[in-house]
Amino acid sequence: MSNSGDTFDYIIIGGGSSGSILTNRLSSNGSTVCLVEAGPKDTNPYIHIPAGYIKNIFSKKLTWNFFSEPSPHTNFRSFSLPQGRVLGGSSSINGLNYVRGQKYDYDNWEKLGNIGWGYKDILPYFIKSENRISTKIFDNRGTKGELPITDLDLIHPLCEAFLKGIDSLGIPRNEDYNSGNQYGSGYFQRAIFNGLRYSSSKAFLKPIQNKKNVELKVNAQVTSIILKNNKAIGVNYIYKNSDTLKVLRANKEIILCAGAINTPKILQLSGIGPASLLSEKGIEVVNDLKGVGNNLRDHYGVRMVSYLQNIKTFNSIVRGPPLLYEIFKWIIKRPSVLSVSPSLVHVFAKSSSKLEIPDLEYVMSPASFKEGTVGLLDKISGMTLGVWQTRPKSNGYVKINSKNIHEPPIINPNYLSDPYDVDVLLKSIRIGRNFLSTSPLQPYLNGQANPSNDLQTDDELLSWARNEGITVYHMIGTAKMGHKSDKLAVVNNKLQVRGIESLRIADASIMPTMPSGNTNAPTMMIAEKASDMILGK
Repeated sequence: MSNSGDTFDYIIIGGGSSGSILTNRLSSNGSTVCLVEAGPKDTNPYIHIPAGYIKNIFSKKLTWNFFSEPSPHTNFRSFSLPQGRVLGGSSSINGLNYVRGQKYDYDNWEKLGNIGWGYKDILPYFIKSENRISTKIFDNRGTKGELPITDLDLIHPLCEAFLKGIDSLGIPRNEDYNSGNQYGSGYFQRAIFNGLRYSSSKAFLKPIQNKKNVELKVNAQVTSIILKNNKAIGVNYIYKNSDTLKVLRANKEIILCAGAINTPKILQLSGIGPASLLSEKGIEVVNDLKGVGNNLRDHYGVRMVSYLQNIKTFNSIVRGPPLLYEIFKWIIKRPSVLSVSPSLVHVFAKSSSKLEIPDLEYVMSPASFKEGTVGLLDKISGMTLGVWQTRPKSNGYVKINSKNIHEPPIINPNYLSDPYDVDVLLKSIRIGRNFLSTSPLQPYLNGQANPSNDLQTDDELLSWARNEGITVYHMIGTAKMGHKSDKLAVVNNKLQVRGIESLRIADASIMPTMPSGNTNAPTMMIAEKASDMILGK
């Protein structure tokens, strides 16, 4: 290949949590790297203010405006499924909490045939990215990485009352749920430093953006991967929704980091995926990989609300003169509601005493939101306790609608399609009610709640959950890693796409099963490990 300006050693598709890290690491030895991101630069000020989450999560300028297919299991509702479409990807719009998952998750990946992905193997890659900033020293944490991970600095009295109530139920405080043992309660760790969001773009791209061997192409959407003799040699892309195709070529590898929805979409448009689907859409089949787009998993949760008295919550703090005071505190870098994540407190609990490890994640915030909305606060004070099953069995799919790159794919997560998930959900609601009725909370409760206390039977609670449950935006699995004996495995344990040379995937789509928690930290770990494999370290 030529040494023109359109040829690079590595092309990375997607400038999100994984793509930012890979650009940083692969360029460290002098290799030429081109990062291709469909969205704009991360200059929107709301990206960098943690409380700006409520402005960004559904922004049409910063997200892919995806929606799920209606499903009978959630009363035929369609869910908004935002994915970051900006440098930093979903790490620029997410809820900022940092959760690795459990040792079990990764040991299970290895048991499924993914050698080298057990907990002992992947732990160094979590450590590598981290700059854990804390007054306490914990085992298995990084302090030399680019990503600052800090503790909550704004302690609300309602949070303390809630945690005292959890203590009274025999669930212990856990000072570091990321050190190996996840069980217990406490405050979330966040990708926030000096009151500002630290996305993967800010942590990993900004320090290298002016390097001569790095090129960042923004507002550039990849339409397909160019294949020759089953080898990835380049990509086609369009600039700012133009119809004019442009071409980039790779001397070494192309790494797909477009996320659990766009990664299978790009593969399918490139002729890699289920032959029956591709033929139906008029796409030449290059490689019949049946797993591309299958195994879609996401966390389905519910938000339980208790309405309050005798205490001020974020509902009143973010209005009128109190908000001006919070802005002033944020400007002078004092603890402020502007610099907190949407969820402040966690409880990792078990749906059954027979379980060895937690399977539920509860998130608590001293605020309540208007029914059916995300981020729009009630005018009356309340507290919200969200919960989801961490390792759901229900799974769905992502399929292209047509050959048109501008047409969104068909997305069906199939929430609650597995009876086991329904059973765990019902248990989680009843456990959550116990969490919201402890003695330390009693002075603040006014007796009103959602779900109403009148709902008691399984049928009543399930009907409420189907009507009001929400996605937690943790989509994974649509190009899963697996052993060659697994007919639905898309990549091997080196993240190489089966049957295609010089093409790897390094994002949440390769996760064979759901990690026990939020998915951003595991996605960054995947990128760290992928970079070492690519560089032969």
